[in-house]
Amino acid sequence: MAKAKLLNAIQSVNSQGDKAFVAYIMAGDDGLETLKSKILFLQAAGVTAIELGIPFSDPVADGPTIQQAGERALANGTTLRLIMQEIETFYKEVSVPLVLMTYYNPLLSYGLEQFAQACDKLGIAGLIVPDLPVEETVELHKVLADTDVALVPLVSLTSPPERIAKITSSGEGFIYAVTVNGITGVRDGFGKQLEQHFTNLLEQSNIPVLAGFGISTPEQVKSMGALADGVIVGSAIVDAFHQNELEKITALIQAAKMKVVN
Repeated sequence: MAKAKLLNAIQSVNSQGDKAFVAYIMAGDDGLETLKSKILFLQAAGVTAIELGIPFSDPVADGPTIQQAGERALANGTTLRLIMQEIETFYKEVSVPLVLMTYYNPLLSYGLEQFAQACDKLGIAGLIVPDLPVEETVELHKVLADTDVALVPLVSLTSPPERIAKITSSGEGFIYAVTVNGITGVRDGFGKQLEQHFTNLLEQSNIPVLAGFGISTPEQVKSMGALADGVIVGSAIVDAFHQNELEKITALIQAAKMKVVN
């Protein structure tokens, strides 16, 4: 049900003429005790789903803002096991789908089967592992097969057509379409090739395609949302929470409330 809940949440928003909005936050940033209040704030503000980052000491895709949030979380003693224990205390109060984003090493350390079962127990709807190539997902798919957790794939701008076809055909929940070559973080603009890239992705994928990386302003939410089924915003939300500028988060979420242009 959790996996279907994620897909249905995005499709329901789209059917109403709006774009999906997935908010990323770093678990343990500003203290693990703030996690519940951040999630409930985002839920009340109208997000479609929440992507919960697991702090990692050697990130491969995160820009300065999220790296610093991860460093703060690690300095607070945050671990994957503590995050799962914290989620267990409040997950029944969360109605929006939760998606965990983490690197592969913490999962191996936790134990793949044990982690998959813990996610299933807590109603985690999806899992994103950015450093795990689609060709190496066999073991993770195997332990997730008996759970209700979607393994959400990433597609980069440099992925060749045959690889994009492989990723989209096996994707679950949504396709995470990376909008820039490089790391996460604020951008002034995006490449001109994006429109054709998203057109191709939307034609190939049977599940929603969401745009992520570099989207940090309401204007960018609108412009990128026009190309995809929704957007994922990370650094801008992480920074706004850290600076206690909650009105900026509300403005970003509201920017996705727009009618789909046919």
